[in-house]
Amino acid sequence: MNTVTIDAVIDVVCPWCYLGKARLDRAISALEGDVEVVVQWRPFELDSTIPPEGVDNQAMLAEKLGSPIRRDEMHEQLTNLGREEGITFNFDRILIRPNTLDAHRLLLWAHTESIAMQNVVVDRLYKANFEEGRNLGDHAVLADIAAECGMDREMVARLLASDADIDMVRNEIANAEQMGVSGVPFFILNQKYALSGAQPAEVLQNALQQLASGDVGNGNGAA
Repeated sequence: MNTVTIDAVIDVVCPWCYLGKARLDRAISALEGDVEVVVQWRPFELDSTIPPEGVDNQAMLAEKLGSPIRRDEMHEQLTNLGREEGITFNFDRILIRPNTLDAHRLLLWAHTESIAMQNVVVDRLYKANFEEGRNLGDHAVLADIAAECGMDREMVARLLASDADIDMVRNEIANAEQMGVSGVPFFILNQKYALSGAQPAEVLQNALQQLASGDVGNGNGAA
């Protein structure tokens, strides 16, 4: 069975990234038994200037999108798209827009345990933020999420209280920016081909099939 690797550059407060992961999961499931896909989740910060305590999420989005009406229209669009993928977006529950550096540190530590653990944790972070309205900038929340996924809560709490791996995460984000990543999700396939945005599952599935079969070099590029 051929293997395709994906480096998925994401931010955990990006609704399009949650949607993109759900679609990627569907594409991978459709290829089960034919193509092995290994996904590693890489960090990106949509706004690194957000303070550790976070900001008012609804006000920040209204300002960013131009008005509360545009914000609500975007939320309605995403809610409908999410429903198609089994995601229940509860945007009204998200009161705080957190700084996501610590959440990315947690994902790094999950990855050191296993790729499978990282996948579980990223799913849990998305669900906690977008469906439950939990504050991903709160160390206690992050430690609880780690424990819910089977990680050592006390160890994660100690690491979060320290500066452990902050530079490593920031360097990864800087590397992504130097590669030209300016928006997420951004999928790098086999360290060579790229797909940007929350692509339909069928597009992702087709790209994975082409890479696994070696058809990409025949003018059927994945990106």
